[in-house]
Amino acid sequence: MSTRSPDLPATLQPTSPRIAELDRLGDEIAELSAHLEAATARLLELIREFDVRGGWNTGFRSCAHWLAWRVGLAPGAAREHVRVARALGSLPALAEALGRGELSYAKVRALTRVATPETEARLLAVGRAGTAVHVERIVRGWRRVDRQAEARAAARQHAGRALHVYQDADGTVVLRGRLAPEVGALLLRALDAARETLYQRRRAGGSPVSDPAMEAPTRPQQQADALALLAETALHHELDPGAPGERYQVVVHVDAAVLADPKQPGQSALEEGGHVPAGTSQRLACDASRVVMRHDEDGRVVEVGARRRTIPPALRRALLHRDQGCRFPGCTVRVGQGHHVRHWAQGGPTTLSNLALLCRRHHRAVHEEGYQIERLPDGALEFRRPNGWLLPEVPPAVPVPAVGGHRQAQEFEPAGG
Repeated sequence: MSTRSPDLPATLQPTSPRIAELDRLGDEIAELSAHLEAATARLLELIREFDVRGGWNTGFRSCAHWLAWRVGLAPGAAREHVRVARALGSLPALAEALGRGELSYAKVRALTRVATPETEARLLAVGRAGTAVHVERIVRGWRRVDRQAEARAAARQHAGRALHVYQDADGTVVLRGRLAPEVGALLLRALDAARETLYQRRRAGGSPVSDPAMEAPTRPQQQADALALLAETALHHELDPGAPGERYQVVVHVDAAVLADPKQPGQSALEEGGHVPAGTSQRLACDASRVVMRHDEDGRVVEVGARRRTIPPALRRALLHRDQGCRFPGCTVRVGQGHHVRHWAQGGPTTLSNLALLCRRHHRAVHEEGYQIERLPDGALEFRRPNGWLLPEVPPAVPVPAVGGHRQAQEFEPAGG
């Protein structure tokens, strides 16, 4: 059996210098892009290790929050980098393909939304065979649907929904419940957001922290605090607008001496009972309604002053307009609490120059975790860690060494490697 090759032109036209130069330029772009993907794989590997070891836990709410501050990524891009870095920890084939420049970060970012160790091989083939747009389309449709089974399961889940709340013998409140998947997802998402606002994950292993105030809370403790923030936020937004707001107020009784100096003996307690630290009372008193009550020697109330806001509404509006969000370095939370740089109980005035807006997490860090804030003569705010180290608003850029007249990326071994 003979085969015949297709007819070819009698003479081949030589490639013009312009076309050849453009081809070389295109090849260089593709090669450099592959190097960028490999560098991105290394970056994600470092982010994953940094996140697991809690290296960002120096006053920042999350690894993404730290990345936005330290590297200058947009908040959304920082969150995606952390998400992809975490996902690649259990997807070695995708991580290796990115590291070899076989897959772009855009494809890997899409694939990690749905990939599992069981589906990784199939999705890797999809990534190699299609464009980024094609991969996105596949990912959006990557699900298996059995509508009748789903309907039956949904009916069972709805019928089984329940929440049990009761008070234990020591006064603590115990919760136990079962929620439908979509409601549970809503709750988990809200808890994640609240927990990110309140806390940071610390190094998983290592030596214990000497300062108890700086010890990382456990995951269940973080969840409990996040639920408290959700309840507080719901009431703040008038979940029950028909009821008077006073009904939902949390009242703290604190002696003036304790408010001025947490080291002084005296009362710092919730009205319903239960002690709270003096630092907590100071934080709450920074931006709350205040009623001054005077007692005689036997503890009887002899005079009650009028209730008034620590920070008047007009001054609060000016504070919100000036600060536009939490002033802690790198923080992007838009809502916050008014903080007296010098507490009013210590003689600090309630003026715009003595106020700073801090989110709930960082307000606690300043009052109860040893972080320091100072207003400089030029009006700028200076933040320091508990050990006195400065937290700059924008960290200095890391210079890339010049090699042979060109700046080249260099690979570094992780500490201790």
